[in-house]
Amino acid sequence: MQGQANHFHRYAPEKIQYAIDRYQTETRRLYGILDVRLAAQESQGHGAWLVGGKYTIADLSCFSWVNWAEWAGIETEKFPALQKWLETIQQRPAVIKGVDVPEKFEMKEKMQSKEGEEAFAKHHSAWVMQGMKEDKGKHS
Repeated sequence: MQGQANHFHRYAPEKIQYAIDRYQTETRRLYGILDVRLAAQESQGHGAWLVGGKYTIADLSCFSWVNWAEWAGIETEKFPALQKWLETIQQRPAVIKGVDVPEKFEMKEKMQSKEGEEAFAKHHSAWVMQGMKEDKGKHS
């Protein structure tokens, strides 16, 4: 869902508000489920992790999407347990190192200014459109 939110919010050559709203709303609904799960885990003494009371591949898989939330037009502050979980994972030394592979992770830095956000969007939109063009040529 968030991949579609990213696409329609950032990359689609024409803005279709229905699609943007649809996928952003569904992403928020899913974030709400994660928020409830994380709050329940913590209140039951299992720590702020999705399963098993420890950091697992489930956390890493979900983090990989949630870390890009603002790119999809989603604010995580509305989900306190999710926000705490996100910040905790972002501070892990291996995650700090790993998000810069294969290249430096610049999205959050670029989002600090309108100019940076626009440049980042233009660069990545061109990359997405080129991939779509290549895929169309291969699979048409």
